Amino acid sequence: MLLYKPKGDIFGNTLEIHYWFGDNSHSMDASVANRCDYEILGIIKEISSLLSVNIEIETEPLGEGGLRKWLKVITKGENKNATITTAVVVALVTTLLTTPLAKISENIIDKIFEDTELKDLEKEKIKLEILKLKQETSNKIVNNSLIKKKKSNFYETLEKYPKVKKVSYQISNEEKTIKTKDKIIEKTDFKKFILTSNDLEPIKNENAIIEIISPVLKKGKYKWTGFYNGESISFNMQSNEFKTLVQNGEIEFKNGSSINCFLIIRKKVNNEGIETIAGYDVVRINHYFENDKPIETKEGKKYRQKKEADERQFDLFASNNDNMK
Repeated sequence: MLLYKPKGDIFGNTLEIHYWFGDNSHSMDASVANRCDYEILGIIKEISSLLSVNIEIETEPLGEGGLRKWLKVITKGENKNATITTAVVVALVTTLLTTPLAKISENIIDKIFEDTELKDLEKEKIKLEILKLKQETSNKIVNNSLIKKKKSNFYETLEKYPKVKKVSYQISNEEKTIKTKDKIIEKTDFKKFILTSNDLEPIKNENAIIEIISPVLKKGKYKWTGFYNGESISFNMQSNEFKTLVQNGEIEFKNGSSINCFLIIRKKVNNEGIETIAGYDVVRINHYFENDKPIETKEGKKYRQKKEADERQFDLFASNNDNMK
């Protein structure tokens, strides 16, 4: 049995994953095991890609005590910082796999150095690399949809498999010396790591310009067609005011007619962690164009006036604060 040894070589590039069972067996359903491997390998590869590290992942013989397996991360080619870099990759993967979705934040880079060994690591050769990591990739890792989805898939697979009661992680070095304490996730906590929805934060554009290709002239839940950012899109016209103007014939569309609008782009993530566009919604029309002349709508004017009033109030508040100093 491997023992936790805090002394010695501080670089750990091997992730040990330990599946704990409720009986004395040491076997696991192959399809479940393969699915879990697939998701974790995907996370490792994505983090390596974000760090611009060219790696290989080696697997080592399984161990008993439930079921234990080791994934060793090594860099391709010669790189004097290779050992340091793979240590960061493995530490990041471990931290992501043991941090519930609700607690993931941009200080996750700091969290990977909570263990004594990795604090020593930061004090030594890796300090500049970590500073660069914090500045350039922290936000990308935290908000990465592929990582979130694969992590969710991993725990969802285990949550549905009755035999697994918990899963734990440790980091070891080339000699199989354990470098971190066992991080255990109980089955009752698996749901904290599973996404409740595939919906992503939508993109909001307050002043989107859409050239109208095909308006809807009759009532009903029909989609309009337009040209946005160089692409043809179908969108839901949710402005009742504007739809009424069009349906009553008060606005006529000609070739090249455009609208300035508040556009919401709904996004989802598929099972492979790839982001896709789920739909486009035009919520408000700020103005439309007649012979290239902008015509402000009532709802557009109301929104503009409210925004200007809020800005004046903020400026007044800021000015009063300055006078009190």
